[in-house]
Amino acid sequence: MVFITLSGFVTALLCLVGWVNSLPSSVADTERGELLGLGDSVGSAADDYHWVASWTSMPQLVESSNMPPSPFSSGGVFKDATLRQTLHLSLSAERIRIQISNTFGGSDLPITAATIALPTSGKAGVSSIDNTTLKPLTFKNGTSEGITIPRGQVAYTDPIEFPIPGQTNIAISLYFKTGQTGSSITGHPGSRTTSWMASGNKVSEANLVGTGSGSTTKDTKHWYFLSAVEAWSPLNTTSAFIILGDSITDGRGSTDDGNNRWPDLLLARMHQAGINNVGVNNQAAGGNAVLSGGLGPTLLSRYKRDALQQQGVKYVMIFEGVNDIGSSSTDSGTQNSIANRLIEAYKQIAKDCKAAGIKVIGGTITPFGGNGQGYSNPTREQTRQKVNEWILGNSGQGKTFDAVVDFGKIIGDPAAKGQLAKQYDGGDHLHPNVRGYQAMADGFPLEFFK
Repeated sequence: MVFITLSGFVTALLCLVGWVNSLPSSVADTERGELLGLGDSVGSAADDYHWVASWTSMPQLVESSNMPPSPFSSGGVFKDATLRQTLHLSLSAERIRIQISNTFGGSDLPITAATIALPTSGKAGVSSIDNTTLKPLTFKNGTSEGITIPRGQVAYTDPIEFPIPGQTNIAISLYFKTGQTGSSITGHPGSRTTSWMASGNKVSEANLVGTGSGSTTKDTKHWYFLSAVEAWSPLNTTSAFIILGDSITDGRGSTDDGNNRWPDLLLARMHQAGINNVGVNNQAAGGNAVLSGGLGPTLLSRYKRDALQQQGVKYVMIFEGVNDIGSSSTDSGTQNSIANRLIEAYKQIAKDCKAAGIKVIGGTITPFGGNGQGYSNPTREQTRQKVNEWILGNSGQGKTFDAVVDFGKIIGDPAAKGQLAKQYDGGDHLHPNVRGYQAMADGFPLEFFK
């Protein structure tokens, strides 16, 4: 466990409300508890069980180019519309709850109704569900089938009995009668998973495609609003692993609806090895940077929210930095500064994790050299090597990391230093293909979890 005392546990949950700002003083304590779902998670928590993150999606402000397709972003985002999304959970569970984020919303997020079900044939990205598994989701200890989440905050559904094995896809359907006003909403553009939307309240419909005359159905490769699914799990045997990363962890180059990002493939390998009590959680985003710029909040500004404040966390991995190097000037002074600042950032994040009783693993930055790759440059390559040498030399007792994995070596070309091996190159000389992601998963040290 990250937080040992009950007061610490409550504090961690309250920290989830908003990314930087605390709860507004106008919200009463009881209302805060209802909004977050604290009534169940704390009031009836058994000593030998706790909530553990089984799936996460790094929340960020949705760029204009990634907003829902027309007509679902006009006159109110998802106004009188149903949104169905599939999520790949990592842990077996009898009981789960879903976290919904309005962290970056410019207005309140009103949810009218919600359901959970298994998708048809258990597949990711499909528009249809197995209606025999359909259950309504409720809020505020069963008193409401909907909820309005204030801007900058998150909310939980009530816990629901929904038995599932590990590596199961679930389908969450949300209906928004009035929609969210404005154009600032929370989501995760790099889902690599198809989400479906239809006009009207269709949360209980078996299929969102062909839902009746006058109905409009669209699909998109983005997630919106959903930020975590947690499993009610044994305290002493089940924990969460959080991976902090960028597009390489987010899965660019993986197969849409294939769940073959390297963390997904690692999860499958872990289960094959009998390690099925660790939730694998992807907290990465394409274009994300550690220090400044990039897409979404920087790692330095989000690691507490995305790692330390997640539920049941025991392990954290830091595998990020390529966008800081690649998007910065190629002069030696700038690159030397980037290297030093990255190292200091890794130290800070790891120190805070260890202070919370969390084991930390570091990952070396993978190659990005090659014709046509904008990051490719000899000085930037020197920075990558400098940072990687530091990572590799700072693992073990009393060091920054408890363990490291040399991803740079695993998928790098031994005959062409600074480049991805041809069989692992996704085509842009920066992102691996699925074969490369499999190599990364295969090279991860499973003893880290023992």
